[in-house]
Amino acid sequence: MAQDRLPPGQYIPRDHSAVHYGPVPRFRPHRWDLRVYGATEDPAGHRWTWEGFCGLPRSECVADFHCVTRFTIPAVRWQGVSSADLVEAAPPAAEATHVMLWAEYGYSANVRMDDFLRDGVLLATHREGEELTPEHGFPIRMVVPHLYGWKSVKWLRAVEYLTSDRRGFWEERGYHNIADPWSEQRYSYQEDPGDGPPLI
Repeated sequence: MAQDRLPPGQYIPRDHSAVHYGPVPRFRPHRWDLRVYGATEDPAGHRWTWEGFCGLPRSECVADFHCVTRFTIPAVRWQGVSSADLVEAAPPAAEATHVMLWAEYGYSANVRMDDFLRDGVLLATHREGEELTPEHGFPIRMVVPHLYGWKSVKWLRAVEYLTSDRRGFWEERGYHNIADPWSEQRYSYQEDPGDGPPLI
C-alpha cells in the first residue's frame, strides 16, 4: 500500500496491539444471542442463538482498517455475515434511517443506514482465516471499513434500527458523528450542520 493512498494523518505501524474500551468479555455460547430490534418490519424483532447465527450466509472482504488513533492496517481479510444478508433476514421498517450497534457492557456506535449497507460491511467472526481472538472482538465484531475503527464495534450483541440519529458511546464523548477517515472526521468540533444530533 503506497503511503499516498492513506487517509490524511494516518500511518502504517510496524506492529500494533488491540485497542478497546473496558475489559474483554467472556463468551458463553449457551447464553449468547444476537438481537435485531427497533424499527424492524416485524414488530417482534429478530434473535439468533450462536448456532443460528453460524448458519447465516458467509461473506468475505479485504479492506484497510483505519483507527482514529492514526494507525492504518492495510488489506485486512475479514470473514463473516454481510450487513446486507443480515438486513435481508431482519428487514428494517421503511422509515429506518440509522443503526445503533450495541456491544457487551452497553457500548454503542451509531451509523447511517447507507453506511451500514455499504459493500464490505460485515458482522465478522474471522480475520485472515482465523477465528477472532477475544481481544479483537470474539465471537462477533462489526467491520465498517470505510469509517474510523471505533464504528467497527467489538463483541457485538444487538443491532437497533432507528428512525432518527442518536449518538453512540464515543460520539457522546466528543468523537465525530460520521467518522469518515478520508475527510479526517475525528472530533465533534469538526462537524458541519446536519452531521448529527447535537451533543447533550
